[in-house]
Amino acid sequence: MERTGPPARFTGLLAAFSAALLAAGGLAATAPSAAAADADLARNGGFEAGLDGWSCTGGSGAVVNTPAHGGTSALKATPSGGDNATCSQTVTVRPDSTYTLSAWVQGSYVYLGATGTGTTDVSAWAQSAPDWKQLSTTFRTGPNTTSVTVYTHGWYGTPAYYADDLTLVGPGGAPAELPAVPTGLKAGTATASSVDLSWTGSTGATGYNVYRGGTEVLSVTGTSATVSGLTASTAYSFQVTATNSAGESAKSAAVQATTTAGGGGGNGGKLPAHALVGYLHASFANGSGYTRMADVPDSWDVIDLAFGEPTSVTSGDIRFSLCPVTECPNVESVDEFRAAIKAKQAAGKKVLISIGGQNGHVQLTTAAARDTFVSSVSKIIDEYGLDGLDIDFEGHSLSLNTGDTDFRNPTTPVVVNLISAVKTLKAKYGEKFVLTMAPETFFVQLGYQYYGSGPWGGQDPRAGAYLPVIHALRDDLTLLHVQDYNSGSIMGLDDQYHSMGGADFHIAMIDMLLTGFPVAGDQTKVFPALRPDQVAIGLPASTQAGNGHTSPAEVTKALNCLTKKTDCGSYTTHGTWPDLRGLMTWSINWDRFNNGEFSKNFDAYFGR
Repeated sequence: MERTGPPARFTGLLAAFSAALLAAGGLAATAPSAAAADADLARNGGFEAGLDGWSCTGGSGAVVNTPAHGGTSALKATPSGGDNATCSQTVTVRPDSTYTLSAWVQGSYVYLGATGTGTTDVSAWAQSAPDWKQLSTTFRTGPNTTSVTVYTHGWYGTPAYYADDLTLVGPGGAPAELPAVPTGLKAGTATASSVDLSWTGSTGATGYNVYRGGTEVLSVTGTSATVSGLTASTAYSFQVTATNSAGESAKSAAVQATTTAGGGGGNGGKLPAHALVGYLHASFANGSGYTRMADVPDSWDVIDLAFGEPTSVTSGDIRFSLCPVTECPNVESVDEFRAAIKAKQAAGKKVLISIGGQNGHVQLTTAAARDTFVSSVSKIIDEYGLDGLDIDFEGHSLSLNTGDTDFRNPTTPVVVNLISAVKTLKAKYGEKFVLTMAPETFFVQLGYQYYGSGPWGGQDPRAGAYLPVIHALRDDLTLLHVQDYNSGSIMGLDDQYHSMGGADFHIAMIDMLLTGFPVAGDQTKVFPALRPDQVAIGLPASTQAGNGHTSPAEVTKALNCLTKKTDCGSYTTHGTWPDLRGLMTWSINWDRFNNGEFSKNFDAYFGR
């Protein structure tokens, strides 16, 4: 949220990601010839039998007759959105053996590689191959490696690439055997809608299937998974199997887990079924003018006081005061302000202190800063008799350290300390404590594509950085209203980019939150869906309030699609959510300046 007009931030970061990632590649040196006793182990490497033996992500692969390097067929694979068109197969190999992988390719940014080698996974790539070009690399398997996965892929947003005559030359492996049944299955953190599972890996396994009540619900490659989409206060039984090219093992022993009741999340703060949330410029003035607390219209169910800000970025010491008389001549006295808050609360409204905003960067880098944050925020809440806290961390308040790659188990101090501080505040004030968050899309939905600095480094470490905070606090979270404005284009679950300003953007962004999504495309790290009563759409109240203003007609379309599955346009949602909580806007002041257009549309839609 900004004090003045919309800042130009984050809009160039998406483009910068691609350049940084492409720079990480390198073409491996041509490998030496394999020994005469070696054999080509790749199955259907010339694609003469169609895609037999191959698996291509997102249906990206097809077999064509032109162009072909050898024989009459070749692979054509087309990247789209967040899919780089990976085509792969798993090959049985021998431990402690050397292999040569090669293929002929054509196109821009074509990759050839092998994973699961047990030593160092390898790849080779061609930045530009207008004609057929051979890629080749070698690797040595580890002492326990019995299979590897070989692959080709292109790059996001580039045209189709072609591959042909792929070979993997080296000693043949023994026929694969079924992997052992996984052991040690344990249930970890349970929320109102998800359960974390982990188990001990099985020798020879290349993947695992997770079962809920005897029905397969997930396939993963690692030894952990989060099963989402569950019902609160419900007991579930889980099992897991191991898989490889020979088939699937028997199911493991079952483990039981019960989802939580939801704690203070949901309607712990007793919000109306459909709520209108707005930010009140309480500590400053801008072109919208100052609005006294007593003059806030009755339409607003949650009033966020903007802003509590730190004495310094890393102090954790949050301060709040009313706008100075020199800046806001019509500002009320502190006593009048407190009395107006009590009157709003008596009418069923919630008044929160919002921490951060565009200028209030907060980095809780130490335990001391965390504890100061708790004590200073508590002081503000107590002094004004507030109902809770809104976290509006922007800019560089949250970012992930290199190597912090799992949103379920964060290690970055500024993230871990924030989670701890908020949990302490929730424990202090109890079930009636209202907790809301207002992150930008860059910190949440962008996590579908990028998370932190990425596997090769070079990405913006702020990408998706709110996800571990939301996940850790989801059972305490009353409401998440991501700012669907001041945003670059964001990829939705349809793997298409969506731009702010119309119903389509809000539909796609909310669908991600209510469906869940794999973080950075990793199917073993799925951010579980939130409940619809925990989610609201965040929009600017007028064209002056921020980039991405959405007209009332388009807001109505978005609400219709999400709650009734009508007016959805070209985007197909993964569900219908009549319990969607409502709308948030920046700001109450700008809405009054704009003759109440935003709030009047909300009231009319929900018949208030």
